[in-house]
Amino acid sequence: MQWPAVQSGGSTVVSELFPDQTTRAGDHAEPQRTRRRSETKAKKRKQRRRRTIAAVIISLLLLGGAGYVVVGFVSDLPFFGGDSSAQTVTDFPGPGHGSVQVVVNPGDPGAAIGATLVEAGVVASQKAFTAAHTANPNAASIQPGTYELMLEMRASDAVAALLDSTRRVSYKVTVPEGLTANQILERVSSVTTIPVADLQAAAVDPTAGLPAEAGGNMEGWLFPATYQFEPGSTAQTIVAQMIAKTVEVLDNAGVPADARQTVLVKASLVEREGRLPEDRAKIAQAIENRLDREMKLDIDAALAYGLGKPGTGLTNADKETDSPYNLYRVLGLPPTPIASPGESSIQAVMNPTPGDWLFWVTVNLDTGETLFANTLAEHNVNVQQLRKWQAENPG
Repeated sequence: MQWPAVQSGGSTVVSELFPDQTTRAGDHAEPQRTRRRSETKAKKRKQRRRRTIAAVIISLLLLGGAGYVVVGFVSDLPFFGGDSSAQTVTDFPGPGHGSVQVVVNPGDPGAAIGATLVEAGVVASQKAFTAAHTANPNAASIQPGTYELMLEMRASDAVAALLDSTRRVSYKVTVPEGLTANQILERVSSVTTIPVADLQAAAVDPTAGLPAEAGGNMEGWLFPATYQFEPGSTAQTIVAQMIAKTVEVLDNAGVPADARQTVLVKASLVEREGRLPEDRAKIAQAIENRLDREMKLDIDAALAYGLGKPGTGLTNADKETDSPYNLYRVLGLPPTPIASPGESSIQAVMNPTPGDWLFWVTVNLDTGETLFANTLAEHNVNVQQLRKWQAENPG
């Protein structure tokens, strides 16, 4: 069977497959445009879906992050049972390495000490040290000073190290009673390496606290004691500390401010003349008795100080020396102390033993035994006892 032929010149075309259906020649482009519009709309819908999904994801991330922050903040609040410090404390495993010096200042609480140690690289965090400081019942007794510690220590070990006195770095200087100012400064210089000239200059510096009654002379005002001078101490701070100690002892002994210099002068004489505490109080009384009677004191130690020589090296010719410290010729007290007296000698001057003694002499230079007399005749007998001891002990 043959289908009717298609008429190419007319306005209608008979379909070879479906002869009952006809279409216009220009209608072939319409389905193509429809498909393109459909495809474009589908692409736009996909793009909108992608953008929507991305926006949702970003929103969820933002909400999740904010929620994390809020939850983290709230969980740290005390009433939520949180403890933020427990989450942030870090600590070195120890035991540490190397060495470093750190300074604990007077009055520093645990947190301040921890901050110092963190800055020096000793501990990992201030909170770790504070926790260790709180956990150690002895931590409150940590003393101010300079300490030799290691780098990267466990916080608990750092607390223990600060409680160990052997870790404390300082210059220990012991000043015995009866030394002159120059002898004391030489001793201080030998330990601290600060030049004696710098210490001497510091003594008359107004910031050192030397009282006006001293007349710019530090003799007698450098108190004999054991001192711990921190590294970095200056001549001014060292001398000021020693003078302040003298003022403290005088105040505790009840010495009025206007009598300080006089008490130190008398106490220095007692210090150099007496060896035993019970003898010092008697010598102090004998000095007062002589001053009351306007008798020269005849004290060898003062003459020796003025001559710059030991008392055992004095000669009869020395007693004729023209010196304000020659108490064989000068009536009254010397112009300054002749040494730094200790607390025992200061107490002896403030509380002398009642008696009528005018003379005293040490008859045994080894034991310091001293005899007292009311008259010159008695005194001469005692002096012969000294001469006998010297003959038996020529050394």
